[in-house]
Amino acid sequence: MLNHKTSFFMKLKIVLVISVLFCNLVFADNPQKLKIDEVTVFLKGAQLLSTTTINLSKGENEVVFTNVAVDVNNQSLSVNATNGVLIESATFRNDYLTAESISPRAKVLKDSIEIVTGEKQRLVNKIAMLDEQVEIIKANRKVGGNNTGLNTLELQKMLDLVDAKMEGILNQKNKNESAKKKVDELLDRMGKQLNEEQNKGQHHGGELVVRFFTNEATSSNITVSYIVSSASWTPIYDIRVNDINQPVKIYYKANIEQRTGVQWDNVKLSLSTGNPGEGVESPELNPLYLSFAVPRTYMKAKKAMANAAFDASNSVANGREEGNLLILDGVQGQKIEGAITADNSGINTIFDIDLPYTVPSDGQKHLVSIKKYDVPANYRYFAVPKLDHDVFLQAQITNWQDLNLLPGKTNVFYEGTYVGQGDLDVRNVKDTFTFSLGRDKKIVVKRERDLKYRDVKFIGSNVNESFGYSITVHNTRKDKINLVVEDQQPVSNDKDIEVTDIETGGSTYDNKTGMMIWNVQLNPNETQTYHFGMTVRYPKGKTVDNMPK
Repeated sequence: MLNHKTSFFMKLKIVLVISVLFCNLVFADNPQKLKIDEVTVFLKGAQLLSTTTINLSKGENEVVFTNVAVDVNNQSLSVNATNGVLIESATFRNDYLTAESISPRAKVLKDSIEIVTGEKQRLVNKIAMLDEQVEIIKANRKVGGNNTGLNTLELQKMLDLVDAKMEGILNQKNKNESAKKKVDELLDRMGKQLNEEQNKGQHHGGELVVRFFTNEATSSNITVSYIVSSASWTPIYDIRVNDINQPVKIYYKANIEQRTGVQWDNVKLSLSTGNPGEGVESPELNPLYLSFAVPRTYMKAKKAMANAAFDASNSVANGREEGNLLILDGVQGQKIEGAITADNSGINTIFDIDLPYTVPSDGQKHLVSIKKYDVPANYRYFAVPKLDHDVFLQAQITNWQDLNLLPGKTNVFYEGTYVGQGDLDVRNVKDTFTFSLGRDKKIVVKRERDLKYRDVKFIGSNVNESFGYSITVHNTRKDKINLVVEDQQPVSNDKDIEVTDIETGGSTYDNKTGMMIWNVQLNPNETQTYHFGMTVRYPKGKTVDNMPK
């Protein structure tokens, strides 16, 4: 039988052997950290370009590169080596041994939870100590009560002393238990908040294992680029107008977020309006053959067979080499350089940001300034009093295509004051782009029914119903303004419903759509009123939808 000393040394030996094996497992790969130099963020996804310098011995060398994202598109991988070094293979794998990439907020929460947990343990220890004191007092009280050598007076004094001590201990225990309850509640809230932070896409980083071959020992500059899916950017705009006699100031910004598992630390940042996930192949129409319907079950089986055949025909090789460049099922990305400029010579627009940026892998939105435009604009006031009682200031710009704008949210500031948030949508804009700068309470518009024109007559088998309206506009500003007012006449799509006696009040009228537009010039403190009306004729006993109101 082994003695205690021998057993201890055997356990120590086993621990040392396991430690050596673990060290060999972790460090045998000779890990090299890649430095992320450039990132091009797409509307969905991003391309990362990393570099490092390594020393290689003659023959084959297998090198593990760290600081690699976790959600790599394998088809997009390209690896480049200098000094005639050949690349035989490259493989991605997850790295579960490095510390998890967490957001700064999550790290603060983790540290805080550790501190609060320590305080909780101190309270638990204190309560346990007080419980032990209570047990000791109870035991002493029993001894004192059984000790017949004490007279009644001495026994009463001892019991009073024990009771006083017991009361103090129990009060301390209650205070500590109350404090522990509050600590437990705090830990519960902090734990929930930490879970929310960690569920925002925090991941361990990945690794790239590359096998090199060189005819002689040498050093080589390595460049690695690949595309990831867990990154994106969305446009947002600050639109500022200080005076309607000055240009519109458009501050083009981007909210960038990423969950790649690696931090982009002081990288050269570019933003692209492209989306690699959309694919590059244009659609193609096939002949449209008519045939008789077949049972649904047969169609499902036929579709499954077609999908299986498609998957088989689309299997591809692991990669290919072009000189000393390895391209895995994809193409090498183009390097983008420059200051804060927009390169729209290709299919997509690329904004190159001059200043280096750091974007942590926390899933949070990080604001980046892209560009500022001073755009000449025509300003007008616009009102649709049938739908809204306020007048809106609008800016109209031409040649807006040169601004490379994308649909996004706008924060609007007028005369130095924030007036609200809007939407910028350029998808259906043609020659002139119009966007709203908010409500202007200094211009008053009112739409009212003219009851004196309200009339209902029964003529034969028909009903003639007449309507009248007035629109009044008043300018309380100190400057002359241009105001566009819109309203509408009803339009009939049924031969039994007729719109007659149409009065348009001097507006520009479109009889196909019923739209009426007044282009009004108002001097300071000037008021103008416009009247319009119509008669709707329809058969008796019928109800007409969308009658004027």
